[in-house]
Amino acid sequence: MGVNPDLQGRTYPPTEPYVVGREKIREFAAAVQATHPAHTDLAAARGLGYADLVAPPTFLVTLAQRAEAAVVADPDAGIDFSRVVHADERFTHRRPAVAGDELIGATTVESVKSLGGHTMVTTATEITTTGGEAVSTVRSTLLVRGEE
Repeated sequence: MGVNPDLQGRTYPPTEPYVVGREKIREFAAAVQATHPAHTDLAAARGLGYADLVAPPTFLVTLAQRAEAAVVADPDAGIDFSRVVHADERFTHRRPAVAGDELIGATTVESVKSLGGHTMVTTATEITTTGGEAVSTVRSTLLVRGEE
């Protein structure tokens, strides 16, 4: 069984709220070598007008992947995760995520395309606060390798 093309257009329920924590921001910043003081120093972040530490731009991949997991886990999807290669990730930010934000992510399958025996699945995850404020859109493309 291959990837179900009827996935295109399907939207999955939002994730449980994820509270952005200061230490998670600091850990992620260290992991990706984001050295701006606003990621680690509360006074620096507040000096720039933010309420708390500012997450590095790619931090939201952590929440996006939680939301995208619903697609992969959907038995109707036909995605064999052992055959998945991550092909692309893009962010459209509306505002930075900061410590203390309570965020949710809802994923929609934007496209399912067959390419030479493989399938490209592109999703868009809308990340918002629990109050509905738009924070970011994370677009991800997975290549699902075909059977050999």
